[in-house]
Amino acid sequence: MGNSNVDYRPGHAAAVASLFAGATVWGLIWYPYRLIEAAGISGALATMLTYAVALVLGLVLFPGKMRGARIDGWLVAIALSSAGCNLGYVLGMLHGEVMRVLLLFYLAPLWTVLLARLILGEKLTLAGSVLVGLSLAGAVVMLWRPELGAPWPDAPGEWIGLAAGFLFALANVLIRRAHHYTIELKSMAVFVGVVAVGAGYVALAEPVAIPDVSFDIWILIGIIGVVLLVINLVVQYGLTRIPAGRAIVILLSELVVAAIAAWWLAGETMGLREWMGGALIVAASLISAKLEA
Repeated sequence: MGNSNVDYRPGHAAAVASLFAGATVWGLIWYPYRLIEAAGISGALATMLTYAVALVLGLVLFPGKMRGARIDGWLVAIALSSAGCNLGYVLGMLHGEVMRVLLLFYLAPLWTVLLARLILGEKLTLAGSVLVGLSLAGAVVMLWRPELGAPWPDAPGEWIGLAAGFLFALANVLIRRAHHYTIELKSMAVFVGVVAVGAGYVALAEPVAIPDVSFDIWILIGIIGVVLLVINLVVQYGLTRIPAGRAIVILLSELVVAAIAAWWLAGETMGLREWMGGALIVAASLISAKLEA
């Protein structure tokens, strides 16, 4: 007998595969950025350069999609919040333990519930309250350090990961509020935002001169730029065809990819506290998925 829950619509399998592809890329992309930083290019500059490659390619490939686009405050807000999210994601993964930073990033459902209440006027339901409680409990379990007396992030990378998760939630809520933009325009707004914010950060906080690095590193920067363009479009494709709740569950596979990659490539492992806190945070994300299904 067939399962009535299985979706046989054309394109559904491709949409699911696109989200798995996105989760895989985002679970691995921190590693080439670490290689670039080790070669002498800072994380902020590397992020700006790779997104600049994606931006230029996007302008070349989709000139008609950009022509006549109406730029308003919502699109600017989406660009800036997405820029902070993407820049923060890379910097957090570079300057902190991969899984701790990523789990703090995945407190995003907590911020989504609160921001949706503030921006979209959505009511906080009982299930939403449980989501908030589980997220906070997971963060406390993972971050609690008796010697500090408070469950605060322990390193700059963890603070950056926490902030990036908040901005990720803000960008998602803003996109839900301004849903009339095309996939290409939203992707290009992200690229423009990252390049602009990254350039400002580099100009203010880092030496302007680009270090002398090998040609291989420039090739790697170009490859990442191409991957960023493709994966943004691919994930947008999946998100437009898969209900948000199911999409969250699929994207959580990033945690599995990142955990294996962090162990294999960086020799990082999680302790009992991280596993327990992470389980609570994942449970909160699954509740979020159920709420939006």
